[in-house]
This record gives sequence, C-alpha cells and structure tokens, in this order.
Amino acid sequence: MSNYKKAYIAGGCFWGMEDLFRTQSGIKDTEVGYQGGENDNPTYKYHPGHAEGIELTYDPSETNFREILDYFFRIHNPTTVDQQGNDKGSSYRSAIFYQNNEEKKIAEEMIELVNQSGKWDDKVVTTLEPYSTFWQAEENHQDYLVKNPNGYTCHFLRFEDSYIKN
Repeated sequence: MSNYKKAYIAGGCFWGMEDLFRTQSGIKDTEVGYQGGENDNPTYKYHPGHAEGIELTYDPSETNFREILDYFFRIHNPTTVDQQGNDKGSSYRSAIFYQNNEEKKIAEEMIELVNQSGKWDDKVVTTLEPYSTFWQAEENHQDYLVKNPNGYTCHFLRFEDSYIKN
C-alpha cells in the first residue's frame, strides 16, 4: 500500500463517478468528498465553492494518472459549465485537482486530446485547480450507489474508445 498514489477529480455528482471508478483496474479505494471551496469541514448542506469530488487511491503498477483522466473524460460531460445532467451549480463543475507540475501537464495534454478528438460539440471547460484539502463527505454518501442501487446518477460510459493513442 505504501506505493499507492492518489488522484483528485470532480465531474458532477460524486456518487456516479465513484460507482464507475470503483470497478476500474488499478483503483484500490474511492472516497467521495468536497474540494476547492471556501470553508473548512464542509458538509453536504453547506459547502460553498467546493466541488463534489472523489479521491482515488490507485496502484501505479496497474494504472496511471493519464489513464485515470482518460476514463474521467469518458464518463462525464466535460463541456458543460457547472452542470452534469440535472445537477447545476459550482458543486457539479468538472475539475482536476493537480498535486504537482507533472499532473498539471498531463491534465493539460489530456484536455487537448479530448478537444482534438471531435467527440464533443463544445470545448472542454474542466478547470485545473491546485490540490487543496480533500474533505471526506458524510458516511451516508460513501458508496452511495452500492447502498442504494436504484439511486440517481448522471454518469455512464459515453465513449468506449480511449482518447489515448498507444
């Protein structure tokens, strides 16, 4: 476990993203929470400026940051400002919280690949934000769609094909 890394992303309601990422190769753990906002100890009812995000713990011998972002850009709409499906507001923005310059560079390259792909009618509006404290959401939000299999989600695999050309 000491070799595991973490990635921080937001792409709308955290329930759906968590549910899809948990099944991906190399993903060892998922946590939903709040990031990039104005207050400490945010809650579901009060998280001004925070995005609903996920913390992904991954094994770099099985996957990498680029592959995580490739999947991220295939399971949500990165071209809508502050919206995913019926969810609207800055909590539902598309964001990558980079931890270092290497992650920022990879994120910029992935955004360029997504824009060049022609898969979306509009350009990517995903924000690149420096890592800030990830505040774990309340327990009832963790693994929500496992606990509530018929719960709401606006996330699904939109494109089978990877943006990354090997």
